[in-house]
Amino acid sequence: MIGRTISHYRIVEKIGEGGMGEVYLAEDTSLPRKVALKFLPPAQADDELARKRFLREAVSVAALDHPFICHIYEVVRDDNQDVIVMEYVKGQTLQQKFDDGPGRR
Repeated sequence: MIGRTISHYRIVEKIGEGGMGEVYLAEDTSLPRKVALKFLPPAQADDELARKRFLREAVSVAALDHPFICHIYEVVRDDNQDVIVMEYVKGQTLQQKFDDGPGRR
């Protein structure tokens, strides 16, 4: 995936993964900014129910406006794969926060 271009987003590096998706840092080549691209995990890419949940997630999050929730910019379809394009927020992962223990920032 690194170096691949999807729409006008060039993938730079993988920054996370979990049961609901894989997330990559990308450069928006039309606007000078970094974005996060979220893909369904490869094992679920052909699962229509998982795809519907994934798209419903994008619609639900896009309807929210809160400083602690990243903004959804768009959903693109590339090579039979849906991609959620969202605001990139640099920081710690949830696991890193857990590892720091309570009360630490």
